[in-house]
Amino acid sequence: MHFGQMISTMRPVSLLLSIGFALAATTLARAQCGPDALGTSRVMRVGAAGGGGVGLKSYPRTLALADKEIVLTFDDGPLPGPTTKVLDALKKECVRATFFLIGRNADANPALVRREAAEGHTVAHHTYSHPAVTLRGLSDEAARADIDKGIAADERAAGAGARAPFFRFPGFADTKPLVDWLARRDILVFGTDVWASDWTPMSPTQQLALVMGRIEKVRRGIVLFHDTREQTAQMMPAFLRELKARGYRIVHIEPGAGRPATVEAGPGWRSETDRLISGLMAARRAAAPKATQ
Repeated sequence: MHFGQMISTMRPVSLLLSIGFALAATTLARAQCGPDALGTSRVMRVGAAGGGGVGLKSYPRTLALADKEIVLTFDDGPLPGPTTKVLDALKKECVRATFFLIGRNADANPALVRREAAEGHTVAHHTYSHPAVTLRGLSDEAARADIDKGIAADERAAGAGARAPFFRFPGFADTKPLVDWLARRDILVFGTDVWASDWTPMSPTQQLALVMGRIEKVRRGIVLFHDTREQTAQMMPAFLRELKARGYRIVHIEPGAGRPATVEAGPGWRSETDRLISGLMAARRAAAPKATQ
């Protein structure tokens, strides 16, 4: 089944109710933000019971979104400067997003984390140290410790009540033991459906063209940016305006009960991130100095 046809598998009554709630939320957002703002179309309560993973770049399922519905996510922050500009752009358009924080950045910049929470964004987790070797390069024990330390730092910075059982692996480099461990703790793992590739230097104009082209191909899904990247911060106002101009709607995710509403990938699905990670790790091993005899 093509990604663009997945939503047709949802029950008609549920889909109609979701659309009705979305229209009501959009009307409210426009009333609060003005008719020219993109706004947040609706809130999706995402349950994490039993864990698992969502996002078609890494997992064979993703969130059940309608045509032209987008979930915005940001990794690696907070960082004064770029994160501030991203938050300013989102606030101006009354858009809410999910921030997967690096714990050491949360420790260093708690005021930005508190701002994210206060402005209605979801605070999620991305390890404490974002190890360069990824969690696949650590022992299972060390990886668990880094995850737990990061969650504690994020929650400490965000304050009471800002807790989301959502986690994203650095570099998408998961392992089955870690995914299973997170599942036993009812923590949902996020991949993505669209990446902006903002780890690659480019101009804001180039990045806007790249990410909009990718969004237009799939027409819905979880989008990944990095709020630590200046090019992303500079692009964000134009990106949000472009989404509105093309009729896209923002869905904000918050913790919910039970399991998440998802749709399955079609036949022939393969993990794109796993293929890329395996290639990078093989190249790293080949480039490593040989042990002397």
